[in-house]
Amino acid sequence: MADGSDTTLTAEPTTEQAPNGLVAGIRSFAAGHGGAKAVIEYVGKRGARIVLVGSDGTWGDQFADDTVVAREACAEAGVSVENAWERELMDQMRPSNDLWRSMARRTMAR
Repeated sequence: MADGSDTTLTAEPTTEQAPNGLVAGIRSFAAGHGGAKAVIEYVGKRGARIVLVGSDGTWGDQFADDTVVAREACAEAGVSVENAWERELMDQMRPSNDLWRSMARRTMAR
C-alpha cells in the first residue's frame, strides 16, 4: 500500500470572488443595524445561507452559491463570521412580532 491516501479530499484554493450584490447586501445590513455578525449554514444543493445578526438584535439572511463564496462575501463586507450558534449570539437576536405570529400559525395548523 502506498503512503498517504488517494481518497483524502482537500480543499482546492479558489480564486472566486463573491458577487458584488451579495457583498453590498451584507454591508447594507451591517450599516443599518450598527454592525453585524454572521453564521454560515450549508443548505445542500441550494448553497449556503448567511444569517446576519445586527448589533440591535435584528436579523436577516442572504444566500450564496457555496460556503466559500459566503465566507468571502462576509470578509469583503467586513462582517465577522461565527463558527457556530453561540448562546450570546442567539440571546442577542430579537425576532419581530410578525415572525412570532407566523411561527404560531404554522404550529397551530399542524
